[in-house]
Amino acid sequence: MPVILAIESSCDETSVAICNNGKITANVIANQTIHQNYGGVIPELASRVHQQNIIPVVHQALGDSGLSKSEVSAVAFTQGPGLLGSLLVGVSFAKSFALALGLPLISVNHMHAHILAHFIEEPRPDFPFLCLTVSGGHTQIVLVKSYFDMQIVGETLDDAAGEAFDKTAKLLNLPYPGGPLIDKYAQQGDGRKYQFGVPQIKDFDYSFSGFKTSILYFIRSKEQEDPDFVAKHLNDICASVQHSIVQILLNKLKLAAKHFGIKEIAIAGGVSANSGLRRELQNVADQLGWNVYIPAFQYCTDNAAMIAIAGHFKYMEGKFTDQRVAPLSRMEF
Repeated sequence: MPVILAIESSCDETSVAICNNGKITANVIANQTIHQNYGGVIPELASRVHQQNIIPVVHQALGDSGLSKSEVSAVAFTQGPGLLGSLLVGVSFAKSFALALGLPLISVNHMHAHILAHFIEEPRPDFPFLCLTVSGGHTQIVLVKSYFDMQIVGETLDDAAGEAFDKTAKLLNLPYPGGPLIDKYAQQGDGRKYQFGVPQIKDFDYSFSGFKTSILYFIRSKEQEDPDFVAKHLNDICASVQHSIVQILLNKLKLAAKHFGIKEIAIAGGVSANSGLRRELQNVADQLGWNVYIPAFQYCTDNAAMIAIAGHFKYMEGKFTDQRVAPLSRMEF
């Protein structure tokens, strides 16, 4: 019965989880509020705060699980992708912890872990399934054939969906992180009030750079007529932006599902917490007979529980790394 201590430090959350024989018994997340002052994550500040948080978070996770260091079987950690300085803190601590206790190391791809978060709790998807992975830095459609056999069949050619949300929020003078605020205001607005440019990209790939530009020009044009336009129509603007992004995401997902003949459909990543995406995905599923899987909210955003469950599966397969391992800001899928 392996006990995995897992560390996630790819961006601005310091998280540690414990997985005991495939069950998550602790999942502690320390968020960083300092970045709100700058409208986005400052990598150097993020790495410094990780250094401050890592030991207290490990201590709390072990306490929450009721286990001691001597009962840990292996240490799993996010190797990448992510911010190099932030990753370095987590990787260095994992290596030191494992070396001191004579434990094996397990490196985890952050994006693989988002997908494997579906196996933390019931219901779990059957293989093969398609996973729409959407976050601040990534937008991918992944064909998942097994725990370790995954193939990207579509991805963004430029910006990610999460970036489209956050950068639109900045144009609307909303504080960082803006994505959740757009979701909040969208619930009071009309999603079909305004139309924005829809990217015309072949196959199953995405693009959001032109979409963001169309929003910028829309706001500039409207504010020339009325400087208070955004404040007066914020709910409808947010609802229209969210509706457009969700439709872009799901239209490609529908094409991929039809092409591969798959009805097992999952979503993962921070944007999978968006209420509009969840609601519309379920509507499409009802129409097309999909079986839809969405992780619990706490497993959507960056967290160590997903690293822990990925580490559990790799432990069972004997997939370990050694002390020469290094963090990777970009990591092959």
